[in-house]
Amino acid sequence: MQLERHRMVQLDPARWPEILASHPAARGISEISGWVDAGRPLVARRAACGDGAGLVPLGLPLPPSLGKQRLAFAVAPEAIVSDTPPPLLADALQSAPASWQPTIAAILTLAPETRCFGSLAWGYLTGLPYLSATSDLDLVWPVANAAEAARLGALAHIDAAAPMRLDGEFVTPTGFAIQWREWASDAPELLAKASDGNRLIARAAVFA
Repeated sequence: MQLERHRMVQLDPARWPEILASHPAARGISEISGWVDAGRPLVARRAACGDGAGLVPLGLPLPPSLGKQRLAFAVAPEAIVSDTPPPLLADALQSAPASWQPTIAAILTLAPETRCFGSLAWGYLTGLPYLSATSDLDLVWPVANAAEAARLGALAHIDAAAPMRLDGEFVTPTGFAIQWREWASDAPELLAKASDGNRLIARAAVFA
């Protein structure tokens, strides 16, 4: 079972102690023992060689106050209660600094369906202080075709006036994730991310 990148995953609290016990890197971090009980999610990640057959690869990025570690888990499918897309930017904006609000408003005017991941999303979902003075605003857009992707070219003007770096990608119906800055360039080949790895594809093949 492989979930799409950025999917937010809720686990069965009854299974969490067992999962922690089987992941040595997490044993010494007492603060995460109640992570799932508190309703906090994990996130889908790409599979790695040591994950184990039949297990679902998940990640848990910790906030700076807990060392900013990125913990990797692999869990049985039956431990998963639900999985959802990353939060809408319109919902997460309540957790953003005041200095970010004009930029977020401009992004939502351009693309109301914008979703977010990274520090802003994790702060919104957990209530913990993930954002710092150097945080990027990480965004993701589902797009159906090249015309919808072209609309995101206006992000360059928003980015130029933003107090933070705008990072992010759009995701095609076939699951390719393309960084918006790469798409705005004139590169004939683009790096496409997917749940099973990265590859270079011709620009003309992104929506083929």
